[in-house]
Amino acid sequence: MTTFVMVHGARHGGWCWRKVAQSLNVLGSDLYTPTLTGLGERAHLASPDIDLETHICDVLGLLETEDLKDVVLVGHSYAGIVASGAADRAVGRIARVVYLDAIVPRDGLYDCASAQARDYFEEQARVGVRAGASLPARRPRNSSG
Repeated sequence: MTTFVMVHGARHGGWCWRKVAQSLNVLGSDLYTPTLTGLGERAHLASPDIDLETHICDVLGLLETEDLKDVVLVGHSYAGIVASGAADRAVGRIARVVYLDAIVPRDGLYDCASAQARDYFEEQARVGVRAGASLPARRPRNSSG
């Protein structure tokens, strides 16, 4: 039996894995789909203090609390960075990391961006923190829609 921890992107919540969960459960796999702090249905927890470190700790907390081992850790979109950070700190618990249409971090990647791109991203981070902004959560579609 395989244990999956599937981590959503920046504009989702754990609910986005609902259909995948049904398929994996039928196959007898265990599936955990946490929602990261400040995102999805936990958007009310958003604050300037929530950052990548918080999200890595969300995943580490799940792995430790549930005493999960031999995990397939799946990161979608932004969560590729989260999964990489968590896997780096929980080597003994992770069997493999899967990047699903995700950001795959590597040393020096930010340095490869143009000065204009870096300035833009840094300004967006400053504006978002000052305004307390967070990305809106996408709502799951109901089964009829």
